[in-house]
Amino acid sequence: MIEENVSRGLSNNRQRTSCTQTGKLMKKALVEFIGTFFLVSTVGNTVLNPGGAGNLAPIAIGVILMTMIFAGGHISGGHYNPAVTLAVLIRGKCPLSDAISYWIAQFLAALAAAAIVIYLKGSPQLPPPGEFRIGPALLAEFLGTFALCFVVLNVATAKGTEGNSFYGLAIGFTVLAQAYAVGAISGGAFNCAVALGITTWGLVSWGNFVLYLIAELVGAVVSAAVFLYVNPEISMGPLETPPGPEKAAPLA
Repeated sequence: MIEENVSRGLSNNRQRTSCTQTGKLMKKALVEFIGTFFLVSTVGNTVLNPGGAGNLAPIAIGVILMTMIFAGGHISGGHYNPAVTLAVLIRGKCPLSDAISYWIAQFLAALAAAAIVIYLKGSPQLPPPGEFRIGPALLAEFLGTFALCFVVLNVATAKGTEGNSFYGLAIGFTVLAQAYAVGAISGGAFNCAVALGITTWGLVSWGNFVLYLIAELVGAVVSAAVFLYVNPEISMGPLETPPGPEKAAPLA
């Protein structure tokens, strides 16, 4: 009888733990969906006409990313970018189960935002197409994504900057600066979810969308490798256990 009660109690505890972990993961994924949605919708509403922001669009995009990171960083880490999630996964600060749920939420948010932008704009007018050269565009996306992920890893996951209050500013301004620097060459996505959005709007062909994904994901992998190299005290050993949502580190 005692053994049966103990066994039943252990089983109930495992079920409660599983439910709690599932609930936490759903909350994180929801925050990732919200942040990615507002990032992609801001891109569309400021880039597409009528009502586009013209040359001021990168400022709005950098600001919304910054504010959403501050809003959700303590819950999910505030990635809002599949490439950033990949970099943080390689860094060892994001479990694979979280990463998969984040990727699903981020791409779904991009599709939802793309649809909302089309609805709000009616028949959006695309900006005049510039000369698209695949080589320079891919290099621009690689460099922009590398810079973004490298900044994220250093300001939001490194021990030397632990507990800082500027991580959102640094990440948002990185996107802003890179958008002005190479946006005219590639469109300045630096984000697989944003790339999906701009492809849905017709700013990029579906064939080039795959190339954008490759450039951005390679940028994420290389940035994580460089981060681990310049921080030799961090190993690529067993995955670090992240804190709970109430104390989650801002892994934007």
